[in-house]
Amino acid sequence: MFKKILIANRGEIACRVIRACRELGVLSVAVHSEADRESLHVKLADEAVCVGAGSNTDSYLNLANVLMACQISGAEAVHPGYGYFSERANFAIALQSLGIAFIGPPPGAIEAMGDKAKAKAAAIAANVPVVPGSPGAVPNESVALDIADEMGYPILLKAVAGGGGRGIRRVDGPDDLARLWKMAQAEAQASFGSGEILIEKCVVRPRHVEIQVIGDHYGNMVYLGERECSIQNLRHQKIVEEAPFEQMRPEVRKAMGEAAVRVALSVGYHNAGTVEFLLDDDHNFYFLEMNTRLQVEHPVTEEITNLDLVHLMLRIASGEKLPITQEEVNLEGHSIEARITAQDPDKDFAPSTGQITEWVAPSGRGVRMETHAYAGFSVSPYYDPLIAKLIVKAPTREQAVAKLAVALNEFQIGGIQTNLPFLRRLVESGAYKSGNFDTGWVPRFLEGLG
Repeated sequence: MFKKILIANRGEIACRVIRACRELGVLSVAVHSEADRESLHVKLADEAVCVGAGSNTDSYLNLANVLMACQISGAEAVHPGYGYFSERANFAIALQSLGIAFIGPPPGAIEAMGDKAKAKAAAIAANVPVVPGSPGAVPNESVALDIADEMGYPILLKAVAGGGGRGIRRVDGPDDLARLWKMAQAEAQASFGSGEILIEKCVVRPRHVEIQVIGDHYGNMVYLGERECSIQNLRHQKIVEEAPFEQMRPEVRKAMGEAAVRVALSVGYHNAGTVEFLLDDDHNFYFLEMNTRLQVEHPVTEEITNLDLVHLMLRIASGEKLPITQEEVNLEGHSIEARITAQDPDKDFAPSTGQITEWVAPSGRGVRMETHAYAGFSVSPYYDPLIAKLIVKAPTREQAVAKLAVALNEFQIGGIQTNLPFLRRLVESGAYKSGNFDTGWVPRFLEGLG
């Protein structure tokens, strides 16, 4: 096992990895911006290095400064968390050149799965079903119109280098395509440095189901069940996730899990990753993409498998073999995660900043909290509005939903606006309680709130 690990991230995921390091007897190094000097991950780590001013570009995405922090701290390995450098092959390559281990997949796998067109080709080669669409990036609007006319509407415009719900637009007819093409292209360029767009057929009212995989350097890989992630906002970003998917047929779970392992192994993958699928009403599934990192929603998988994914990531990166086989993976109970964000639901979920004056977190059996916030913490305008993840576990989905509702009502945050009122209404709705929703349900739900 490594003696010292640097966490190239901030917020709740940095705190999560730091705690895992302590549990394994490993020293941790935090990096932080000037704006994050009082952040919890800085307080928890054994060491901390400032990597720049407040903005992400000047600090957490400042490659030279983060690499320098790795060197001056003497870290043997880096855990990237999610976001930032977690899916950037150049970061993993730079670490390798310095003799520092990257706690994640090899650069080649990051590159193969980071480009949606290449990922789709890899899935096809691995005999994994894919959503019909363009074979690669579409060169211009004129070609896009021809493809859409042949495929039939609705379609999705998707950033080739995308992730996190950015650079995606649904197009319902030819009159909207030119306008939405420009919007998707501009957002893709701003978010990922590439304006390339591909087209996919829009699967109407699908479920978003993803498979967690983890593998070692020796060719061993398992899938750890699925997560249901259909509760998404207007920007296709997840809000509430759960595991397992209550309506999943056992034979589909097996087929989907085996497909996820095939596509991951086809690009030489090791460590933790997530393969995302769309599931239609007939339980046909289609490959969407692979996230070559730990997911925000990984705790629900941990809860139902009784496995610590961060521990496994560290052990695998240090050269250990995967300690479990597929036959030893057992799914037990039901877990749900709600993302708590500093956003104002009454102002179209605009970011809310300022000092948290009250923080009363829920507790009790089957309640877990992942956060970097506390009373007195100042929410900065520079970063993602996620301030906490509330995770519950119970024997059944019905009991887990009831437990989540109670926990959300107990949660009190003062001084800033949060999405707690929205989440409370959501989990009390009949559609959510029954499980009768899809990826387009939240906008319909919001219209109903009127």
